[in-house]
Amino acid sequence: MTAVTLTKTALSEVKADAIVVGVSSGRGGPSLLPGAADVDKAFKKDLLATLKAMGATGKAGEVVKLATLGRTAAPALVAVGVGPTPAKGEGYDAEAIRRGVGAAVRSLAGTAARVATALASANGDGDLDTLRAVTEGAHLGGYSFSRYHTGASRQARPVGSVVLVLKDPRDKKVRAVVERAAVIGEVVSLARDLVNTPPGDLRPDAFAQAAVDACSAAGCDVQVLDEKALADGGYGGILGVGAGSSNPPRLVRIAYDAGRSAKTTVHLVGKGITFDSGGLSLKPAQAMEWMKSDMGGAAAVIATLRAVAQLKPAVNVVGWVPTAENMPSGHAIRPSDVLTMRGGKTVEVLNTDAEGRLILADAIARAAEEKPDIIIDVATLTGAQLVALGSRVYAVMANDDTLRTEITSVAEAAGEQAWPMPLPDELRKSLDSEVADIANVGDRYGGMLVAGIFLKEFVPDGVRWAHLDIAGPSFNQGESHGYTPKGGTGVPIRTLVDFIDTLA
Repeated sequence: MTAVTLTKTALSEVKADAIVVGVSSGRGGPSLLPGAADVDKAFKKDLLATLKAMGATGKAGEVVKLATLGRTAAPALVAVGVGPTPAKGEGYDAEAIRRGVGAAVRSLAGTAARVATALASANGDGDLDTLRAVTEGAHLGGYSFSRYHTGASRQARPVGSVVLVLKDPRDKKVRAVVERAAVIGEVVSLARDLVNTPPGDLRPDAFAQAAVDACSAAGCDVQVLDEKALADGGYGGILGVGAGSSNPPRLVRIAYDAGRSAKTTVHLVGKGITFDSGGLSLKPAQAMEWMKSDMGGAAAVIATLRAVAQLKPAVNVVGWVPTAENMPSGHAIRPSDVLTMRGGKTVEVLNTDAEGRLILADAIARAAEEKPDIIIDVATLTGAQLVALGSRVYAVMANDDTLRTEITSVAEAAGEQAWPMPLPDELRKSLDSEVADIANVGDRYGGMLVAGIFLKEFVPDGVRWAHLDIAGPSFNQGESHGYTPKGGTGVPIRTLVDFIDTLA
């Protein structure tokens, strides 16, 4: 992972392979962001003109490189666009800066080992939100998954370290923000690694062990239920989904105990389908190509618990990871089979490709037995999420309007894109079954909402619950952008960690 260090040395004098400055766009043309003054001086006040000559406009996501030709200690300069210049009295958007730094660090992979920037002062010295954005952008943009690359195919080496130029690097608040950002960078990298790992190397038992390894080391109590314990416990959903695979399912419980200072308990439930073929309701071949990512919700829960254990908020947090492989075989569940779930509710399975809600329902029911204040489930649940919100915005549904608003607000502040969605009562009828308590699929119109309504059936009255459908945002199938690489993204870890902080 990219390391971040602090200095008060002027940016033009920092010994690095490259320096990074920011450029914003405006009606009068591009402008340099604060923090570039001494570099501009080294360019004899011609830095902006030089960048404009190279095509810089300040448009968000833009990256322009040039050689400094000895004007600074670093031989190269990268200018990143952050979008419109803010109105007088307003600051630069923190997420735009986070993305800009991430894009710069990504663009320098293979060409720079050490990079420096003074963008943390873009909104004035001591602005901790901007400092957080710059630090997180450096960590997130420096990610690389190279486990399977060999020889000539080896990926470009990511930037090893980023130096932040600050007025007072010893300030305790500054150091606390930087240390917290390092934890976030570490756990997002963990989740990305898990999502990017091929399914043949991350079967349910290996995924459960990864949760043990990551969270036990951080001080969490981790328990794993194997297939025998699942049968004894009546987890019909998890066992049913995993029945078609030669690799049996697991249920992992990860607990962080904040002690007597905690007044709130939150349970996180993550969908952990390590590969989704669709079961007997087989997916088309192309739709399976990225189904190693169908455990993105569970990866986010594991990573969040590891972060919580390190950051130690005064909130009790329990994570649940139901994990299975959804495969077709002579042992697989069939459309029209009926499963008896944890707690006794029965479900008619009309489509075996609607499997995520089955394992989540078992885990939600189990979490509810411990009477938490809040349950949040996180899942790559429906293709309908992509249809409704695209590949970068995840949906937030809840049985409590205030909770839904709180989560979407925290997501915006954290730099993750979330959108509130309803759970219309009239859609519940489409889940009626003639042979069981409920069917696992209903009306195809509003399919994302129908899936949320199904999960709501397993949440007891009085428990605040939210459902995050992250099907698109958790795995980037397109080109890299900002601090987001291709493949696993780590969404919505930053939202979850920040939300738990607000409860403390």
